[in-house]
Amino acid sequence: MGQFQVRTDLALETREKFEEDNVEIKGVRIEEEVIKESAIKITNVLIETENGAKIMGKPKGKYITLEAANLSEQDEDYHREVSCQLAKIIKSLLPVKQDPISVLVVGLGNREVTPDALGPQVAEHLMITRHVIREFGKYAFGEEEVNRISSIVPGVMAQTGMESQEILHGVIKETKPDCVIVIDALAARSTKRLSRTIQITDTGINPGSGVGNHRHGISKESMGVPVIAIGIPTVVDAATIVNDTMSNLVSAMSESDYFKKLGGSLNALDDAEKYDLIRELLSPNLNTMFVTPKDIDESIRRLSFTLSEGLNIALNA
Repeated sequence: MGQFQVRTDLALETREKFEEDNVEIKGVRIEEEVIKESAIKITNVLIETENGAKIMGKPKGKYITLEAANLSEQDEDYHREVSCQLAKIIKSLLPVKQDPISVLVVGLGNREVTPDALGPQVAEHLMITRHVIREFGKYAFGEEEVNRISSIVPGVMAQTGMESQEILHGVIKETKPDCVIVIDALAARSTKRLSRTIQITDTGINPGSGVGNHRHGISKESMGVPVIAIGIPTVVDAATIVNDTMSNLVSAMSESDYFKKLGGSLNALDDAEKYDLIRELLSPNLNTMFVTPKDIDESIRRLSFTLSEGLNIALNA
């Protein structure tokens, strides 16, 4: 792959890129399930070996992608179905214990920047129980015990001067949760997945990696407890949009008798060469630009309810 890497946080898109190039990756397994009645597709990308992790550029573990074509629509019943499917996936990744567990939910991101406000808005809609149980006892919500849920929105380094990892270290040391669930906005390789795809993984997350801001990772190794990361892509790299447009243009030109020669010469370039060419042609200002849909404020508001409902079902039902 050399220096070529289209920015994406989705393991599914990374795997698809290798499939497009007819590259087989040993140690990476794919499992797919389609729920026809709700048009939801669930894809498991299982990275099982160190070799697979090295090629994919992601840690070993489970990467579960829930694709819902109508997730961007204002359909409460459909969003409820997505929340229920999300809850099933989250439950399958939670630690198995006989007693109720303690879960810390972390809303990563900057609430002042709309595409990055997913984590903070999800945290606002959660059913928080830890303080009530500490005050009134384990049966505070009825005859059955419930999980102890707490949440925090650590902000971003520009606001706090601290890494999210540093803040969480202190919180985890004091509250001693059995599991951490991290919510964050992601970057995608394809515009068709913006606000329509949810990725759930048991490998944790590197905040800001999708937009080139590499921060200390939040994972089981760094936190000392299992970390589940949930994210939805809200931005796409400008160079990626141009790259996809160029690929479509080349395909169309190759089919035209008039432009066949020009289209064929451009098609001779591999994906890495095309992408590098585009990044060179883009001005420095455009080269670092990320694009988000115009209705992103409404999408974030709607999706934050969908994710929080899925979490509430998984953790409190």
